[in-house]
Amino acid sequence: MIRPAFLSQNPSLTERRRIVVKRVPRSSNVRPQKANSLRRVTNFVKHSYSTFCLVVTGLSIAILSGVVPANGSVNVTQHHNHDSRDGLYIDSVFTQSAAASLTRDLSFDGTITGNVYAQPLYIEDGPGGRAMIIAVTESNNVYALDVVDGSIIWQRNVGAPVPGDDLICTKFDSMGITGTPIVDLASRALFLDAMTTPDGGTTKKHLIFSLNVDTGDINSGWPVDVEATATFNGMTFTASIQQQRPALGIVDNVLYVPYGSLMDCSLFHGWLVGVPINNPASVIAWATSAIGGGIWGVGGVASDGTNPFITTGNTFNTDGNWGGGEAVIRFQPGPIFSGSPTDYWVPVNWLNLDNKDWDLGGSGPLLVDVPGATPSNLVVALGKDANAYLLNRDNLGGIGAPVASSQVSDRNIIQAAVTYRTKQGTYVAFRASSTTLSAFRITATNPPTIASAWSVSQGSRGSPFVSSTDGTNNMIVWVVGADVGGDQRLHGFDGDTGNVVYAGGSANELMAGTRRFNTGIVAHGRIYIANDNKVYAFVAPTPGAITLSAHGRRVQRSHTVDLSWTGTDAANIDIYRGGVVIATVPNNGAYKDFIGVRGGNARYTYKVCEAGIQNCSNEVTVRFGGPPL
Repeated sequence: MIRPAFLSQNPSLTERRRIVVKRVPRSSNVRPQKANSLRRVTNFVKHSYSTFCLVVTGLSIAILSGVVPANGSVNVTQHHNHDSRDGLYIDSVFTQSAAASLTRDLSFDGTITGNVYAQPLYIEDGPGGRAMIIAVTESNNVYALDVVDGSIIWQRNVGAPVPGDDLICTKFDSMGITGTPIVDLASRALFLDAMTTPDGGTTKKHLIFSLNVDTGDINSGWPVDVEATATFNGMTFTASIQQQRPALGIVDNVLYVPYGSLMDCSLFHGWLVGVPINNPASVIAWATSAIGGGIWGVGGVASDGTNPFITTGNTFNTDGNWGGGEAVIRFQPGPIFSGSPTDYWVPVNWLNLDNKDWDLGGSGPLLVDVPGATPSNLVVALGKDANAYLLNRDNLGGIGAPVASSQVSDRNIIQAAVTYRTKQGTYVAFRASSTTLSAFRITATNPPTIASAWSVSQGSRGSPFVSSTDGTNNMIVWVVGADVGGDQRLHGFDGDTGNVVYAGGSANELMAGTRRFNTGIVAHGRIYIANDNKVYAFVAPTPGAITLSAHGRRVQRSHTVDLSWTGTDAANIDIYRGGVVIATVPNNGAYKDFIGVRGGNARYTYKVCEAGIQNCSNEVTVRFGGPPL
């Protein structure tokens, strides 16, 4: 079973479970410092009635986020939210109707300094109980921002970035922190790679940092100087010719940092560096034996909870001998590459891909489970050759044919894709070109195949991310109209059809400084996008209030309660009595509860909720007999 680093279960790779938000009982104590991450305002109103003594308890909850796990916390610790790199965020606020009314929070400051190519992170229980947005920039600045108002909680500069003029080849004005960092919640440590120079650009270093995520302080034993510690088969890592663009990963307490090239200049290699987070002095590294083969897809390291997976790019001067490029590779912990065909896949035309600069590694690996398919545990690879490939994750197959492949674009595919599952099937959504967002379905067959689902015209180079109210319903694929050709706006599309859900908003929703391949996150009813010099926050309206009323009576001496409600257009309603769902019924605004208890005193507490999510009504207590409450 695939278990992400910070969740007990990955909803995209295993069975979906209903997420329940538990109401805080009247006697519970909510810590004041939690107000910024989960705001609860509870009002109790009592009304006494002479007949059967009806008591209505009004419960009003205003929450910065609608859907949270049962423990009330949400943490986005890594690129695309999960080890699988699925890009799926579950938040019950994001119904399609609510998403259509998304607005930018103009009171959110979010000011930072530097260009941004990395996804932001969301970490709860920071200083004073405040939740934090973590953002990093090419100026080597690291920020923790308050999630509510965007003010700076702490900031740290980890060293001077390398000026663009001092790099052999680059599109960057200066190079500092490029890849998306990762947080280990158990140790409250934030890990990142920074390209730095101690002398104005002559000396160039890649330093791997571990920061205390609550203070920004550098943890003991860090940073790790990659050039001073990373070797493989007689090769030594050369910091001046390698770029750290892909997202970092953690698998079983080992931090994995991948490296590619500076625009394919010089005699670089693809490197994967492993650093035990509890023993940073014990560095293990792997590199392609051929020149080239950079690991550069922004999604970076994916994992099934046991093994890291990466994709590599084109190699040079191989004389037809495969040397690690154009591949999907599964590593044993370390990283250790076994060399067994079960642990790598290379297309049979890899040399042709090399010669045409059609990297397989432009998108990074995406781990997908497809129930009913054989095989069902898959890796999806998307290449610059415009093809999608399905691979058997349990036996990648060496140099040979994939499980399935299909041309899914007419352009190079370079981005980080997402995957999600609805009642219609398992999807992969991806940036097919700078003008097109597309999705395909993976069929639950033997073997699985690739079937086109939808494609929409949308100018952008941003990577998609996806939200759902419960892991199956209200699936929305989001993308930023980023970089050249983009409109600098956020867009949302129906995950099953590609129909427009959110068209970018009005003048207030216009952003600036968007970067290609970057992506956003969803947390507590908000979407956060990190751009050059600013983090933006968008907020969805909270669901409308459901008003419940109740009337108790005796039918042939048996306790019977008539319920009626307004304020929701959901298809189905969950009926709760005593905190337990007793029925799920069509939403016709009324329900009759024949309890079956004859005579005597009793009290019954009800609420109704939109089925499967926790948009709920006030609570109503009906009392039969006894003194008034």
